[in-house]
This record gives sequence, structure tokens and C-alpha cells, in this order.
Amino acid sequence: IELALAELAIAELHFHVNTPLLESVSMSKMAGTAVYLKMENCQPSGSFKIRGVGHLCQQVGAPSLCGNAGMAAAYVARKMGLPATVVVPSSTPALVVRRLQEQGAAVKVAGKVWDDANAEALRLAETEQLTFVPPFDHPLLWEGHASVVAEAAAALGPGARPGAVLLSVGGGGLLCGVVRGLKDAGWADVPVIAMETVGADCFNAAIKAGELVTLDDITSEAKCLGAKTVCRRAFELSQSGEATIISELVTDQEALRAVQMFLDEERVLVEMACGAALAAVYSGLIPRLQAQGRRPPHFLLLSLLGHLLLYTQ
Repeated sequence: IELALAELAIAELHFHVNTPLLESVSMSKMAGTAVYLKMENCQPSGSFKIRGVGHLCQQVGAPSLCGNAGMAAAYVARKMGLPATVVVPSSTPALVVRRLQEQGAAVKVAGKVWDDANAEALRLAETEQLTFVPPFDHPLLWEGHASVVAEAAAALGPGARPGAVLLSVGGGGLLCGVVRGLKDAGWADVPVIAMETVGADCFNAAIKAGELVTLDDITSEAKCLGAKTVCRRAFELSQSGEATIISELVTDQEALRAVQMFLDEERVLVEMACGAALAAVYSGLIPRLQAQGRRPPHFLLLSLLGHLLLYTQ
């Protein structure tokens, strides 16, 4: 009975927190529309990843994965009393490795980019009987990430309706989760603007090619966007008509400038992956889309380190 109760408690536990929704006056002035920030940097693991990874880890055993998802998995595993092996590429900063170890995870460095580390994680899962938790390509991850839209809808209140969602894309997990969340909220027709940096643009490349594309290398400094191939579900969403997705690119310089401006104006330091979404405001992309008739007026919602932006009519 005690074991059953413990399992029930874990199943009902939410590892993520309901993050604040804050208005940015300075970004609103620059965008020509009210901008709201969904502060996903306030999550226990530092990014939106805890939503999907926490949800998935409730269904599986010891995780083995990398990046911001690895930090989330290490946190969740510690809370659940499970061992965790996190595989990271050599581009991972030493500080991140140390933080993973402080969470109690075993850390293995493999390869240059995320795809190399992912291949090693899959090998370890098979040879050492570990349960593999993918960082972005799993329906349970998307189900967990959808909670960020549900929270936004609750915070905005009855009658508020998004005009668009702007987010960064790496492997596509957040995109898939947001599309699901929009459907759950009754906002299925809300367009999504998907931002990437040049050199980490597997989603944009797939849309242009009309099929999944594997990049030769990741040359962008936005390492958390550094998947060589976007997940198939994200690509299918861009092609099927289930969601309206607008894919846009910014340079590393534009993303970095956005990070610096955001630090100056909001006193919050974020990584370049988040800067890709911020650059949509700071580089003038939002007014350009409006001039082209590709986005409605009114207000935006931005999540930090979760790379999510949304605006409504």
C-alpha cells in the first residue's frame, strides 16, 4: 500500500512551476504592440524543458539525455530518487556540466554537437539498459510543454485571444507542444512564428526543401538550437495545414544584440537561443510582418529560455 501511494504521489506531482507573466513596456514600444514575458527562466531547471521532461519522466525510468533537457532530467531524477546519466556534446560549457553533477547526474561528454551526444545516449540506453528520454521528439514531451499555453490562457483571462505565437526552434519540441496547447485552448487557428539562427536552421531548411533536412554542421553559437534535423512531427505541422507556421531566420549577431538589449532594458540575462526569439522584436521583424499583413496587432507574450512569444488581438 505504501508503495502504491508513493507511485500515486509521483504521478500527480508537477515538477515545473507556474511562471510569472510580465509586461515589458520597453519592448512594447519597440514592437508597436503590448509585449508580455512568460518567465520560463524561473523554472527549477532554468528553462521550459522541465515541463515536458518532468511529464515524460513520470512515465519512464532513469533518463539519459543532453542540453537544457538534460538539466531538467537531472532535476526530475533527483526529485524522484532515480539515477540519471546525461550525455552532452563537447560544446557544453563547463558550468553546465558542473550544474548537472550538482544535481546528482552522471555526465558523459560525447561528440561535437547535440546529434553526436544523442547517438551516444541511444547506445548507452541499449547497452546499459537505461531508459532513454529524448529531449524533443516524443508525444509526452509535447503534452507537457503544452502547459505553458494553458498557463498563459489562464493569466490572460476569459475573452483574451492570441493573435500569434513567436518561439525559437531547435529540435522542434516546444513548437509541437505549443501547437498542441493552442488547440487545447481553442486557439488552433493562431499562427506561430518560428525563429532560428542562421547555422542552426534545420526547420527552415526542411520547409524550403519540402522534406526533412540534416544540416552538415551546426555553425551558429546558439548551441541550444543545435539539432541537425528537426523532429518529423514539427515538419509535418508545417506542411499539413494543422497549424499556420511562419519560419524566420536571424543572424547570430542579431540574436546576441537582442540578448544585450534585453539585459540592459529588463535586467535579465538569457542565452542566444532565447535571443533568436527576442531578435524578432529588437530587429524590427514584428513590424515588418505586420506591414506584409502576416501578423495581427495587439499584444505579445514571451517566455525566456523557453523561447516562446505570443501576441493577441
